[in-house]
Amino acid sequence: MTATWTRLKLVAYTLICDVREGFVEITRHSLAVIGLIVVATALTFAARPGLQQTANDTLMGWLQGRQVQLFQAQEAPWAPSPAERTTATSVNNLNKEQVAVTHWLSRKYKISPEPLAALVSEAWSLGERSHIAPTLILSIIAIESRFNPFASGSQGGMGLMQIEPGVHSTALSSFGGRLAAFDPLTNLRVGTRHLQGLIQDTASLEDALRLYALTSGQDKNEQYVDRVLAEQKQMDHISQGQKTALANKNNATLTKLPQAQM
Repeated sequence: MTATWTRLKLVAYTLICDVREGFVEITRHSLAVIGLIVVATALTFAARPGLQQTANDTLMGWLQGRQVQLFQAQEAPWAPSPAERTTATSVNNLNKEQVAVTHWLSRKYKISPEPLAALVSEAWSLGERSHIAPTLILSIIAIESRFNPFASGSQGGMGLMQIEPGVHSTALSSFGGRLAAFDPLTNLRVGTRHLQGLIQDTASLEDALRLYALTSGQDKNEQYVDRVLAEQKQMDHISQGQKTALANKNNATLTKLPQAQM
């Protein structure tokens, strides 16, 4: 029994040694073949420089193509369309008052209604949250930049409401940093927040507007206040006129309804 077990161990050991030697031999021959291929390729490229350039161009083209595919695959789930990147909206999305103000501003400042519609809609939304008249917000934009989102002031004011990035760096950081001041909606939100703070810290709206004029680089404060309030008065007139017309229309409709029988 012991002799049999010894012979089995010897056979197993011999088999393992043969397999190991065979693997080493195959590996050695494979490396030799790879080495020969590398040498042959190098000699071919050395003899034909044009072939080397072609191979380099092919490889770089493949790598660049892979990078583009990976980039598109990463961007595809969330990349906005050109329409979504545009600060504009259909006038049909606004209520009657907003439509009237939008068309009035469009005619006065020669700006397409769609970009103005986005600003008017945002001004109304911000006005509700901040308890500031939306027509006042729009009036400040009109006097500060004439609705030019890329306007630049002499004292560092930027964008629609001429906010100073250095002063509002904390607020702008949440929107992406200093250059976010040129984004119309970001500028509108930061400027309205600034105006809200001034109104809360002063005794009157006129005082708040005077301070706003100073921070935005306006020199003639009283003239600035008069211009803003005059612009707001015109917009309020347009807005109230539309509201009155709508109320009269509703009353006329009710009058025409048949009276209930007693």
